[in-house]
Formats: sequence, structure tokens, C-alpha cells
Amino acid sequence: MITYNELYDALRKERYSEQLQPIPKRFVKEVSIYLKDKKEIANKDNDDFSDTILKTKKQFENSIAIFRELMLRRKKKILELAFVAAETGISKRDFENMLLVEKEAFDEIMRALEKSDKRVNETLKGVENINDEKSKNKMIMFISNTDEFLDLEGNKLGPFKEGDVANVAEAIANILINDKKAEAIDDA
Repeated sequence: MITYNELYDALRKERYSEQLQPIPKRFVKEVSIYLKDKKEIANKDNDDFSDTILKTKKQFENSIAIFRELMLRRKKKILELAFVAAETGISKRDFENMLLVEKEAFDEIMRALEKSDKRVNETLKGVENINDEKSKNKMIMFISNTDEFLDLEGNKLGPFKEGDVANVAEAIANILINDKKAEAIDDA
């Protein structure tokens, strides 16, 4: 099981190094057990003013602050690694020092950065992006009363009355137009 000194030492190493520091794979689980034990001791009602309980309460509070700072510093380093990897294409540096949850976060960040770069490049090349609001929505006017229905994301739309105007996903607009429930409103 982890101790207060080991937790503090992990923060100290992380604080004074630019590289992501290695920590045991079960580190978070061990910290969880440690904090649970400290909390149980700190919450004892036997003698609220005993030196041991007061010391344990302070250690518990400090341990939470230390753990939060440690994880924050690791997140910042992972974001920096993702930025460097996105710019250089090299992503293996410090990868072995990441916890599983950190590796998953790193991969998600990399995917988001790659998707963003791809969209920027497509825009620069003049390729119309199908995710643009204008290309995926269509303005329609209902020509008959229409009951409530679900959109593409499962959100409720309606009910609509004859003459109501709505800006809906193009696929839904086309269905309503084909069913003679709405008409397209031209942008002209």
C-alpha cells in the first residue's frame, strides 16, 4: 500500500521533471485505498481532539491536494506530448510512463487533433465540409399539422402547425418534403 511520503515523492518528481514520471500501474487504486483508510481514521468520533486524529485529518486533506496536483501536472504533460506528437508525428516519447487511463486520453486527444487538422486542410483546399451548419440543415415551412417526432440524434421535435417554420437536418427536411408535410424555403 502507498504511504503519504510515497505520494508526496511522486508529486515532487513530477513537479521537477519535464518528462512524465513513471508511477506504478495500480497507483490510482492504491491512492484510493490509502485515502479511504485515512478518511475512516479521521472520521472516528472517539476523541475529536486527539493528536493522532488531528494529524490524520490534516494528512488526509493534504493527500487529496497532493493527488490532485499530481494528476493535473500529468495531464498538462500529456497535453504537451499530444501537441508535440501532432506536430512532429512522433508519439512514443514517455508513452510507457502513462497509466492506462492516460494512454486512452492521449489517444483521444490525438484523434481530435488529427480530425481538426484534416478539417483545416480540407477548408484550405476548398473542399466543402459536410459538417458545416449550412450544408446539413434546411429551412422548411410546414404545410400541414405534424405530430412530434425524433431527429437524427434522438431529440424530440414538434409538434408543428401549418405555417410553422423550422431549421432541421437536411435528411429530415427531405423526408417531410417527400411526405408532403413541409416545403423548402429558398435562401434567395
